[in-house]
Amino acid sequence: MHTLFTWLGNRDIENMEQEQNAAIVSLATKSEVPFDKIVILSNKDEAKWDSFERFLKKRMAMISRPSEDIKIHLAQIQSPIDYQSISVETEKWITKLSEESDTLSINLTSGTPAMTTLSVLHGKGKSNTRFVQSSPKNVIEEVEIPLDFGKEYVKSASKNIAHTATSLPKIQKAFSELTAKSKTMTDVVEKAKRIAASEVPALILGETGTGKELMAHAIHKGSLRGNKPIRVVNCGALAENLVDSTLFGHKKGAFTGADKDFAGLFEQANGGTLFLDEVGELKPDIQVKLLRALQQGEITRLGDTKTINVDVRVIAATHQDLTSLIEQGDFREDLFYRLAVGIINMPPLRDRLEDIPVIVEQLTDQINESGSKHPDYISKKVSENGIKFILSQSWLGNIRELWSTLNRAFLWTDAKLVGEKELSHAIINRRVGAQSNYVRLSFNDKVDIVQLTENYQKKYVEAALKASGNVKKHATQMLGLKDHQTLTNWMKRLGIENDKADNQQ
Repeated sequence: MHTLFTWLGNRDIENMEQEQNAAIVSLATKSEVPFDKIVILSNKDEAKWDSFERFLKKRMAMISRPSEDIKIHLAQIQSPIDYQSISVETEKWITKLSEESDTLSINLTSGTPAMTTLSVLHGKGKSNTRFVQSSPKNVIEEVEIPLDFGKEYVKSASKNIAHTATSLPKIQKAFSELTAKSKTMTDVVEKAKRIAASEVPALILGETGTGKELMAHAIHKGSLRGNKPIRVVNCGALAENLVDSTLFGHKKGAFTGADKDFAGLFEQANGGTLFLDEVGELKPDIQVKLLRALQQGEITRLGDTKTINVDVRVIAATHQDLTSLIEQGDFREDLFYRLAVGIINMPPLRDRLEDIPVIVEQLTDQINESGSKHPDYISKKVSENGIKFILSQSWLGNIRELWSTLNRAFLWTDAKLVGEKELSHAIINRRVGAQSNYVRLSFNDKVDIVQLTENYQKKYVEAALKASGNVKKHATQMLGLKDHQTLTNWMKRLGIENDKADNQQ
């Protein structure tokens, strides 16, 4: 048996009233293989159903095609665009008709986009379905839909999870949304608000992963330039031969491949803000041009002699010690003082422990939201002992490292509660080597090298005990010592008292 399943469209009714064919009639009369049964769904114009059935049967009888089993059925849907109720009705009918028929043809022309979409989704899963449509000139076409929707959906959901995990977490979008329960971070936000309200350049300092770019966006949004553009560039990621052109633009013919004039980021950000991330990576010649742009509000495109006036607020950031770079001759002192009018020191995560539970909750919500689109994903929470474990770690990579660790922990378990065990397995082990900072001594300087060494040892022993949850066996392994008795001896020698330390693993 060959069956046609279709929704009743407005055009089908309108054309009937003018004694003209539309999609349903065209499909029924022109199908290469005649239909033995035609099922039409509708939720409106019920007074016209009998007329349409008679009209269709008449057209079928004129060409000697089966016309006995043609019927319009009331569709129990909320509205023509209510996906949930349309899905229930569509699945019910397609499942029933597919089981009864040798071939089930599904009309994609009549009905609303919601009706068509759900007809495809439910019909694609049946082995004996085909999709047909009618063109505006009533030409019949069979539609090939090559997608496996189940696989494509899972693939799309998996890509979304991967994209979320490898992107930066979206925690701080404006000052009102900054996570700042700790006094350390509250003070930083208050200082940033003052800087935002002014027009001074700003320099954001802090370790990698502390959220310097997020703070820059907050300062821009909270300033009088908040409705103007902000442009962002990572100076460390720019090819050396493209830095000048990227920042200041170029004229046509300035270099091979410069086939047209190009407005650099300073011009693009005119009236707004330019955020220079990792500003310490800029070469001296670019630093000179940047200084001129800050002092005089002027830039010159590469390959041009004409100056261009720009009104741009510069916010710079770096994880490097710029004062050390100045001493080494790698960063201009005059540029440093020009940038460092409004200085913000982003605190590391370990210095804002009160903020961590809130940050973990925010990151967890983002991971769960991303994963919720995947059919096999199980929503998760971090347990109390998981939070305690997070609070005990130093997080050298700060929020970025915490984000990455949570993503791995959530990926590797199906448990609804993620605790210390899952998180400890998800942390990437890194080997902490000796510091390579250059030591300077003047001729008459004196140091107590034994005391310096012991202070250094004490800090690492205390850090290992904290990170291990006061488990001596694990702390011993972290420090590379022979056994936990050796660690006990070190603790006595260094004057470390820790009643919580446990010899067990």
